[in-house]
Amino acid sequence: MRYNKKKFIYLISPLKIKKNFFKNLNEVLRQKKTSFFQLRLKKESFKKKFIIGRKIQKICKKFNVKFLINDDVQLAKKLNADGCHLGQKDINILEARKIIGNKIIGITCHNSIKLAHNAIKNKADYIAFGAFNSSKTKKIKHKATIDLLKKAQKITKIPIVAIGGINSNNYKNLLLNKANFLAISGYIWKNKKLKPKNAIKKLI
Repeated sequence: MRYNKKKFIYLISPLKIKKNFFKNLNEVLRQKKTSFFQLRLKKESFKKKFIIGRKIQKICKKFNVKFLINDDVQLAKKLNADGCHLGQKDINILEARKIIGNKIIGITCHNSIKLAHNAIKNKADYIAFGAFNSSKTKKIKHKATIDLLKKAQKITKIPIVAIGGINSNNYKNLLLNKANFLAISGYIWKNKKLKPKNAIKKLI
């Protein structure tokens, strides 16, 4: 997985996809700062996720953004997505490999080097740590630190994704400490002051 320093954003979908979302996504990806887009819908049916996923996939392809599915390996396979992201309670990475083959598989490692070691051993394509800040998207169970980022860099060359409450005020510290990608959702989609395209413009 090569990574482009200018395209450091790992964009995660809002939990509900509204009508104006697709227009906003076009505008956001047009800024050329996003390497990955993850579809994360917890409460929709498989069919609805598939329909939404196909629309998003076309937009991602247009802007050369990798399209990943959260949790649902079967959906990733059916959509022929670029890969999937797995949490610790999801299907095992080795099982996921059997289903989607040589696609991108990323693993949530919370704030644990032990979980990171495990993911690396099982040939994950990236590891994700968090939460680095308080977040409105998810309840914070695990708090990650810059020190953890440094430890992870010593044990692997695969990309490291930082998660959790990342916005225009705190993102630079994570990049300075060599997080390869920043997972961002609420700052873009739930920003009360800025439209999505204007929010992403502030991340330089």
